[in-house]
Amino acid sequence: MIRVLAIDYGQKRLGLAMSDPLGITAQGLETYQRRSSQQDMAHIQQLVRQYGVDIIVLGWPRNMNGTEGSACRSVAAFALELEAQNLPVRLDYFDERLSSSMAERVLLDADISRKKRKSVIDKVAAVVILQSYLDARAFEIRRDLPWKKIESSN
Repeated sequence: MIRVLAIDYGQKRLGLAMSDPLGITAQGLETYQRRSSQQDMAHIQQLVRQYGVDIIVLGWPRNMNGTEGSACRSVAAFALELEAQNLPVRLDYFDERLSSSMAERVLLDADISRKKRKSVIDKVAAVVILQSYLDARAFEIRRDLPWKKIESSN
């Protein structure tokens, strides 16, 4: 069993999503309004303890051409703050290109009002990042399983 917390990093808000205890599906937790670095870290520490988090996945906001810009540097600085907390978790990164536009499409398809979309877009983006991460990880696990030839009884 593995619990993964995904963070869609933003200067003003953090989108947060959590995996189920089996590490198969992603559920949105909240859109956390950032306060101070100390309060933000305390909130994440509380989530790690409450849910027994094993891995924190940070969305890695590459540019569309694959390069890493200022947004990646901001996430890297945030990751250093997380590492300084000595949390009993592994930090991982996952390419988040198009996660916000995918989240926007999901909310539009669900006919969510513009005002409501603004309040949940970061959480939904974190769900998109986490589900993509979990799916990619599951594929890697399946790929590494030994294949066994099944003998027919005929």
